[in-house]
Amino acid sequence: MGVSKDLDGITEKLGAHEVAAWLRRHPTFLQQFPDLALTLVVPREQGQTASLAGYQLEILREKNRELTRRLHELMANAQENERLAVRTHQLTLALLKQPTAAASVRALAAGLAEDFHGDLVRVVLFHPVPGLGEADWLQVIAEDDPRLAGFRDLLASGEPVCGRLHPDKLALLYGAQAGQVHSSALLVLPGTGLVAVGSHDPHRFYPGMGTLFLRMMGEALQAALQRGDCVPPR
Repeated sequence: MGVSKDLDGITEKLGAHEVAAWLRRHPTFLQQFPDLALTLVVPREQGQTASLAGYQLEILREKNRELTRRLHELMANAQENERLAVRTHQLTLALLKQPTAAASVRALAAGLAEDFHGDLVRVVLFHPVPGLGEADWLQVIAEDDPRLAGFRDLLASGEPVCGRLHPDKLALLYGAQAGQVHSSALLVLPGTGLVAVGSHDPHRFYPGMGTLFLRMMGEALQAALQRGDCVPPR
């Protein structure tokens, strides 16, 4: 049902949407007619009615609760990012302190397992690193090896990837323990290899999560490996 008004003898019918639009353009209208504000009622979802002032107060409270929730989320994210920044910095320093390239690879694997709580850490190198030897977390596979065919797109992009990997990729990276890995963070070392961090938690690593710190760790290891074997500090 519309509202009719007479303008110079012409009757104009206003619909509810026009009335609502006009009130939005004149938010102080009810201040001029406080008696009208007192008589208005607003329906609730449960079917009861409440005064306009009470309804507005409830809306403000709900908005405040939502803002508080979002603020807590932002604070939690900021704290987690700060912790990751500290760990990444500590890992970078640990890599820089290593006397050899082999020691740098070992330091990376240990740091990812201990400081970043990786359930399974795996490193694939395209070329042998002198003095590194054998380890259950290490594989040396040539970059053009057919076994790496499933990683071609990832190697071409050079970007870290988080989430659930294809079973074939899991089998290559984690071997007999592939069934224990339900999410992974995978980072590329261009021309050098791959580093995978696996988790038993399917929600630990997920598509769309930030990969800045993973990229920084990869760049730090790249720099450490490119130094070659250096002279131990005195």
